[in-house]
Amino acid sequence: MFTIGDFARHGRVSVRMLRHYDAIGLLRPDRVDEHSGYRFYSGGQLARLNRLVALKDLGFTLEQVGQILDDQVSGAELRGMLTLRRAELEQRIAGDRARLVQVETRLRIIEKEGAMPVHDVIIKFIPAVRVAELTAVAASFEPESIGPVIGPLFEDICKRLEHAGIPIVGYGIAYYEEREDGSVLAHAAVPVDLDPGEAHDFTVVDLPAIPQAATVVHRGSMYEVLEPWQALGRWVDDNGYRLSGPSREVTLVYTEDPSGWVTELQEPIRPK
Repeated sequence: MFTIGDFARHGRVSVRMLRHYDAIGLLRPDRVDEHSGYRFYSGGQLARLNRLVALKDLGFTLEQVGQILDDQVSGAELRGMLTLRRAELEQRIAGDRARLVQVETRLRIIEKEGAMPVHDVIIKFIPAVRVAELTAVAASFEPESIGPVIGPLFEDICKRLEHAGIPIVGYGIAYYEEREDGSVLAHAAVPVDLDPGEAHDFTVVDLPAIPQAATVVHRGSMYEVLEPWQALGRWVDDNGYRLSGPSREVTLVYTEDPSGWVTELQEPIRPK
């Protein structure tokens, strides 16, 4: 038998928490001395404590923890629940990190208001290109909505082309179409030399030429693309142009580390 202090030490929890778990019925002592009121725990209760703490730390409420423990789930079932919960938490953490990046980016933009522009804008002709593409719907244009959609699309289209033995003959192109409900249809496209009439598990389309496109090169993660896109938009407005079609993001360099990415932003324009 363990005193409450020894049990807390072996279980790596506080005595205060053990008393709380006792009070709400989650982990009762094995025995309570009727004269002194001292709590004593058995070594076998460490198993329940481990389950309790793991579930609590993964975000389950104490009420949910009690229900799970009382159902006497097996180790395999518990592993499955913990795996799912961990995936949810990891997704939430990734979303929070992405939002922090956006806050930092907007603060940089605010701090640079009124300063001389640092992005070199080039107007160029963009030739037509035949691409293989996949599409999916994102909730909005927010990076935390676009990123989790467009990334897997590119991975999928590249795998399908590789499986079909079809070479990619140019840079990857992402472009987006706003839908009536405010959501966004994201296109992940890669240049190919194919007949559009052939049957494939992807779509082959011809992206039209852009007679005039205002372009700027962005270096780094696409979660940091807000600043150059806004700079490009201001340049278009300040120089007597208007937008004339869906913009494109062309991946010139792709690396495992997103900080090494190089992307050309292409904004179709025409005179006002």
